[in-house]
Amino acid sequence: MGVTTFPHPPSYTQGRAEITGPTHNEPDWMGLTVGGSFLAGSLLLLCGRKKAGLLVTAGAMALSLLDQKETVREWWNTLPKYLDDAQHLLDQAQGTIDDLAAKREKLRGMFNR
Repeated sequence: MGVTTFPHPPSYTQGRAEITGPTHNEPDWMGLTVGGSFLAGSLLLLCGRKKAGLLVTAGAMALSLLDQKETVREWWNTLPKYLDDAQHLLDQAQGTIDDLAAKREKLRGMFNR
């Protein structure tokens, strides 16, 4: 059994119906260009033209980054926090590895007597 949504009836304001339908917007040319470039790059990669495919895909990535300036700026500003967190995690892992190595040497010393 499927679920069907029904459109909302038009709202009546001062005796006249106000129809709220989709407005005509211009196409997103940047999005179409980026999508087409990614598609062309992937087709070139599939056809075996690796250098051309990588070049077109890199261009598409650059266009995508230009289109999403605010998102890139947010990521750039939060990147140091993530790097600090990763460094802290690596420091903890290094401490654990050093601790295990010391315990291994202690056990070897006990069994080699």
